[in-house]
Amino acid sequence: MKEPKGYVSFVLHAHLPFIHHPESEDYLEEQWLFEAISETYIPLLLNYQKLVEEKVNFRITMSMTPPLLNMLDNKLLQQRYIAYLNKHIELAQKEIKRTENNPQENQLAHYYFDRYSNDLHVFHDIYHDNIITGFKHFQDIGVLEIITCGATHGYFPILYITEQTVKAQIAVGVQTYEKYFGRKPRGIWLPECGYVPEADKYLKEFGIEYVITESHGILYANPTPVYGTYAPIVSPTGVIAFGRDMESSRQVWSSINGYPGDFNYREFYRDIGYDVEDYEYIKPYIASNGVRVSTGIKYHRITGKTGEKDYYNLQWAKDSAEMQAGHFMNSRIQQINDVAPYMNKPPIILCPYDAELYGHWWYEGPYWLYILFKKIYYDQDEFALITPGEYIDKYPSIQVSTPCRSSWGANGYSEVWLNPTNDYVHRHLHVAGNRMVELANLYANETDETKIAALNQCARELLLAQSSDWLFIITNGTMVDYAKKRIKDHIGRFSKLYEQIKTDTIDTKFLKQIQEIDCIFPEINYKIYQ
Repeated sequence: MKEPKGYVSFVLHAHLPFIHHPESEDYLEEQWLFEAISETYIPLLLNYQKLVEEKVNFRITMSMTPPLLNMLDNKLLQQRYIAYLNKHIELAQKEIKRTENNPQENQLAHYYFDRYSNDLHVFHDIYHDNIITGFKHFQDIGVLEIITCGATHGYFPILYITEQTVKAQIAVGVQTYEKYFGRKPRGIWLPECGYVPEADKYLKEFGIEYVITESHGILYANPTPVYGTYAPIVSPTGVIAFGRDMESSRQVWSSINGYPGDFNYREFYRDIGYDVEDYEYIKPYIASNGVRVSTGIKYHRITGKTGEKDYYNLQWAKDSAEMQAGHFMNSRIQQINDVAPYMNKPPIILCPYDAELYGHWWYEGPYWLYILFKKIYYDQDEFALITPGEYIDKYPSIQVSTPCRSSWGANGYSEVWLNPTNDYVHRHLHVAGNRMVELANLYANETDETKIAALNQCARELLLAQSSDWLFIITNGTMVDYAKKRIKDHIGRFSKLYEQIKTDTIDTKFLKQIQEIDCIFPEINYKIYQ
């Protein structure tokens, strides 16, 4: 095969905040994980498997964040996911009966029954309740490159005021990756693509070779990069940065002119949880407090900007996905042909997305990826798929330039995570960060086991409070009460333990209780904050 003129690199960011409530089954937020497993992670695994069996040579990169890995590895959440599937299989069975006089709904009810039944088979029989092993398998055979992320997706451009907190986010991110994948990560998805030069030395210290940044992080780098986002740059500290390609992003992300808005695709906001009139019938499958919520069983397609939605047609949706995969491929060929003649190495087009866009928000996304990867392999020879790690190995000569402070949040900087709706949180995070550093230094040689356990729990509570998700949720106005409660809980638990450690009055019952709820990072060592 001839040397390709250029490369395309898909990077999917698989992340959810750590949500674990052994004390109650009433937290709807736990379903975020279950929906992502059924709609995103299992479909991706099945498509990777199909591509491998069909001998299609493909490459993809995924960041799997530490909170997500800790949840996928959690026995209680694994059991609750199986219970979630059984409930959905039961509902789909009832739907087959309820819709027998409506051929379109009935066909879809059968489809959902088969789909949820297959999820249960894949999850339980193939992966023995732990799909991390599936992703590890594809990494081990060389088609998937997995990268890490900050420990709890803490937002570096604000946290770096207490640099040890950024160091800890990186250190725990790397340790978690090694625990599950048995090797060191080469790359990191900076949480929210938030880049600050101050983090470079810690990235370097923990062996990170490359980061994923937002487009303007590269375009406004100093000195100006010769090839824009079509080639990585390397900071003076030696950290390589890849920038997001704007054109390919727009085609997929944009809700206005992006692919996911196609009228043939499944309508996200229409669901039998709201549509079924018989409240007693749907009640066992909605929120425990009786509020109507989505069940995941949806019978309508986007149709257009109208309240009257037509029925979802599986074949039409596939036809649209296949057509758009062809369009995406041709757009990349044109892009590469436009820039390759002006470069001394093949350009790389970096396509980073939230993994959950594929399947959860854009139901047909995983199928689109599968078709796209087949088309790239069979229908053209202008470009090839590559991972950032492979690209660095192939083309090690890289322009030195410092990326600019940036993020992929609205307007490109920090206002999503620091604005009048959530700014009050930061002073608490900074105080707790400084106190954690103080504890780590004060008890550097601690031998008392209870105190060590309390110090480690302080580290967990701080990390959980720092999750950028809570700030994002408050800004977006979605599950605001839950996000505020989580920040308050973690800061409260941290502060209480801090006082107890300092006054030598540790309440072991309280400690045990929060160790069970906030059981992330069992191997954590508070000394990383020294």
